[in-house]
Amino acid sequence: MKNPLPGQQRKMIVYQIFVRLFGQSVSKPQENGGKKENGCGTFEDLSLKALESIKELGCTHIWLTGVLRHATQTDYSNIGMPPQHPSVVKGKAGSPYAITDFFELDPDLAQNPEKRWAAFSTCVERIHKAGLKVIVDFVPNHTARQYHSTFAVKNLGFDLGQNDNTELAFSPANNYYYLPNQPLQLEVNEADGNGKLYEEFPAKATGNDAFTANPSHFDWFETVKLNYGVDYQTGQHFFDPIPPTWQYMLEVLRFWAGKKIDGFRCDMVEMVPVAFWAWAVPQIKSEFPGIFFLGEVYNPVLYQAFLYEGQFDFLYDKVEMYDELQALVEGKGDANRLPQVWQKQEGFGERMLRFLENHDEQRIASEQVGKDPRRALSAMTVAALSGKGPVMLYFGQEFGEKAEGSSGFSGDDGKTTIFDYWKVPTIQAWQNGGKWNEEQLSSDQVELRDEYAKILNLAQKSEAICEGEFFDLQYANQQNPHFSTSQQYAFLRFTKNERLLVISSFSPEDQWIRLIIPGEAWQALGIKTEKAASLQSKLEAATSISFFPSATFESDGGSAGLLVHLNAFGYSIFSIQQNG
Repeated sequence: MKNPLPGQQRKMIVYQIFVRLFGQSVSKPQENGGKKENGCGTFEDLSLKALESIKELGCTHIWLTGVLRHATQTDYSNIGMPPQHPSVVKGKAGSPYAITDFFELDPDLAQNPEKRWAAFSTCVERIHKAGLKVIVDFVPNHTARQYHSTFAVKNLGFDLGQNDNTELAFSPANNYYYLPNQPLQLEVNEADGNGKLYEEFPAKATGNDAFTANPSHFDWFETVKLNYGVDYQTGQHFFDPIPPTWQYMLEVLRFWAGKKIDGFRCDMVEMVPVAFWAWAVPQIKSEFPGIFFLGEVYNPVLYQAFLYEGQFDFLYDKVEMYDELQALVEGKGDANRLPQVWQKQEGFGERMLRFLENHDEQRIASEQVGKDPRRALSAMTVAALSGKGPVMLYFGQEFGEKAEGSSGFSGDDGKTTIFDYWKVPTIQAWQNGGKWNEEQLSSDQVELRDEYAKILNLAQKSEAICEGEFFDLQYANQQNPHFSTSQQYAFLRFTKNERLLVISSFSPEDQWIRLIIPGEAWQALGIKTEKAASLQSKLEAATSISFFPSATFESDGGSAGLLVHLNAFGYSIFSIQQNG
């Protein structure tokens, strides 16, 4: 795999921005309020100053989330974009993954909606000027129920569903799946402004593979499933000749790749056959050298198929690393399960994107998860430093965003809403009337961001982290009475030129621990055990420990091991040097 980053020693660090909320400045928005009452962030809010600050945090990439035109209740009829029926829109603003036109931008995101493409282009230019790269979404599995693309009709000669035979539940030539002779029956079907209920006949299958004319409110009822030539009733595949949906979605990828972006974050990848990706991805990479693909996959059994056959560069590490770290932050996990993650991913772990938050998940500092935002730091240390692969931060995470209160459709669930026009208080404080400085942030928020910056900059710049080997120390401390392997995690990262020791605590109490580093670890590090060595903190210049390695790997139940103090949910990072 070609490294999609400039230089060979840099780790990809993604800063995910939900554009609609990033620059929103209304301090007291109304629950279920519209754009007029609650305001909306735009591309223009991603100022060079804000972007440079994100770069200083240690980030290399900006994921612009929610930029494609999607179903909304906001009326842009004056520019040919009427609102969608409220019964098939989640919230007033709408889900950014219910796409109404793959070849269009969300008009919300420009100060002048008529000049939205100019606003997007100049935003991309600013991101590049700041030394960052740009990622946008590709949403291949489903569309909004009311999908229409004038661009596609004009330039491709057809639109999705235009040539479908709706009398057939499945046909390889169809773009959608149907429930013949059955009307769609929504659990909630309210009249629109003209007094009309939403009508769909025959009903289309819903985006989360709900092949029913009666999707529930818990289904992705606002979306419809795209047909890639898979007959889900029989399990048969019809990939030759190439299905029309494949051709259409390849053109979507070409269109966006031509907008000077650097990569795609591909939504719900595993719901689209691997064969499509194996066909489409190489074509786009050939036409647009350097572009990369990041896939959202939740089934670990499928990881290698999408990485190797589907030719993805990176995949989400949600079901394994994210789930384990979140449980530890909640105080419910077991650090002994962390080695199982890298063991399962041996050979491709450096291609797994690790994170603690994204737009689908609860905020790690929310009352539903960690409560105290500093509890996330030890987990972030593991996520960012234990492997060579990419890591991601969700906007506001670095300030301890809690996502408190009910915004509307999203409710009070510890998540930053993706359905409503709403606020992100920590980002508003940082924005500070467009100044993008720390004046309105609390001292705790500033200190938290500084901690994230230390971790992320080390992750991006350290040779040992970006290129080095990994040595897990959990096995050597299983019988160590002075180190809780269920609440602490320790590992080494090293190259010939740099050796690092990383220790994370998931204990709610400050503790002194003694860490045993076995003889084979010193041998791997190139440290002679008969000579003195030292640890120098990578975080605090005053912290230094001198010791004899030979005394640190004899577990006698007494005083063996390195003596280190760990704060509650804290972490320590040391460089290791041979003395003399």
